Amino acid sequence: SGLERDKIENEYQQLLLTIEDLKDILANHDRVLQIIRDDLNEIDQKYGDERRTEISDASVDMEDEDLIPVEDVIITLTESGYIKRQLVDTYRAQNRGGRGIKSLTLNEEDSIDTMISMSTHDFLLLFTDKGRVYRLKGYNVPSGSRTSKGIPIVNLMTLEKGEKVNVLVAVPKDDESETLLFVTKNGIVKRTSVSEFENINRNGKIAISLKPDDELRFVKLTTGQDEVIISGSNGKAVRFNEDQVRIMGRSASGVLGFNCDGSEVVGAALSSEGDTVLVVSENGYGKRSKFEDYRLTSRGKKGVSTINITEKTGKLMCMRAVTGKEDAMIVASDGIMIRVALENVGIYGRNTQGVRLINLNGDAKVTRMTLVDHEESEEESEEKTEE
Repeated sequence: SGLERDKIENEYQQLLLTIEDLKDILANHDRVLQIIRDDLNEIDQKYGDERRTEISDASVDMEDEDLIPVEDVIITLTESGYIKRQLVDTYRAQNRGGRGIKSLTLNEEDSIDTMISMSTHDFLLLFTDKGRVYRLKGYNVPSGSRTSKGIPIVNLMTLEKGEKVNVLVAVPKDDESETLLFVTKNGIVKRTSVSEFENINRNGKIAISLKPDDELRFVKLTTGQDEVIISGSNGKAVRFNEDQVRIMGRSASGVLGFNCDGSEVVGAALSSEGDTVLVVSENGYGKRSKFEDYRLTSRGKKGVSTINITEKTGKLMCMRAVTGKEDAMIVASDGIMIRVALENVGIYGRNTQGVRLINLNGDAKVTRMTLVDHEESEEESEEKTEE
């Protein structure tokens, strides 16, 4: 017990000395500054390195948008109205004829309806089948995993009863397009100035007036000097100059651009988008044909054959103008998606059926196709490594 008493007594005397020293520090400003210097010197010796930031007197205006990374994304919209965005590199390139990978989890009654490639900082115009238009930034669409379903699009905008978004158009910040070209299911076309779609509130605006049995199918950004190709599910296509369609106001209904002849419009392409025309049938067959193979006529014609429609190929499902340096992302009704390098898709005559681009499961059909920048496949990467 004597030893313990001595230990406590020593601790007490040591605490008294510490208290006196701390009181002296608080009373002596020079000692405070010296202690700060010693501490900073010690930190400098232990962790010091070159300055990584630049100190500047310049004033910088920063908004919340500046903190959002600029990324290339795919916006996916399903038949039942679920939307999401995901990075383009989520899908690796495969050889044509592959089985693809699962792009999202779908209910039995749902399917992928629309898909578009864009940047997170581009404006996204959303057009409905009733001819109305809404506008968002790419980053306003919530991000989702590869197999997630997304969120209901009605959470992002106010849609009218029975209204459905079926056309997505990306408008880059530095885009120089002057007009928007509208194409409906029944072959009606219209051009409207892009400037009329700069200010759109949450409730949307009228983009085109439609007849009761018609619906908006395609919207294209044009320069005013483009040639247009419109194709139908019957495998026919017509090519004409866009200046044959005069610029009209938002509420106008348009003029006849393609005589569907009992079919419906499934594709619209511009000469500025590429020098070859890519077509894909509902059973997964596709090919490329030269743009000049389609003779230039006037609007309103029935057109010429763009693919040989047979029982094996099924009806024409989609058509796009391409350069051959892109990748095509093809989506089936069961949610399976494949990414095909178009340089592997041969150029054939207009009146041929093409080659198989995707192997479909059971009764699945091709529903959509979009184009993205080319990505090297695993085989191409291995070949370069070996070289």
